[in-house]
Amino acid sequence: MIRAPTPWLLYGGLLVSVLFTVFPLPTGVSEARPYLLALLIAYWIMEAPQSVGLGTAFVAGLVADLVTASPLGEQALRLVVVAFLVQRFRARLRFFPLWQQALAIGLLLLNDRIIAALINAVIGGGWPTWSSWLSPALGMMLWPWLFVLLDLARLRARERN
Repeated sequence: MIRAPTPWLLYGGLLVSVLFTVFPLPTGVSEARPYLLALLIAYWIMEAPQSVGLGTAFVAGLVADLVTASPLGEQALRLVVVAFLVQRFRARLRFFPLWQQALAIGLLLLNDRIIAALINAVIGGGWPTWSSWLSPALGMMLWPWLFVLLDLARLRARERN
């Protein structure tokens, strides 16, 4: 039996990840910030595909675009690409050991960083700095911890209901 995640856990997590995007950090560190919103979208598509899909990714991306004042649709496009790839390979990803999942997520985040760089170059923003390319590696290292933390939160929420 597949149970939908509690709304506070799903949407609260997405809201926190959008706020994390605008949380002030020093300049060098800010550019290497992991794309937490993409990590959460990937997690929820893998674990609750009946509740989260391309539409959720698109809306979350639009909200992130509005909050960060980035070109409207940039993060929406990037998140839809991530969501599509996770949906496409969901059956394989779910059965990978956690370290292999982290490598796959790292590649998805690298793909996302390339898309962001291309969009930035097309609109005249220039090429990103080298520190922004650390973001996929940090997201890959964060994935196992985030996965376990969200699984524990889902388990506790399920026990309460």
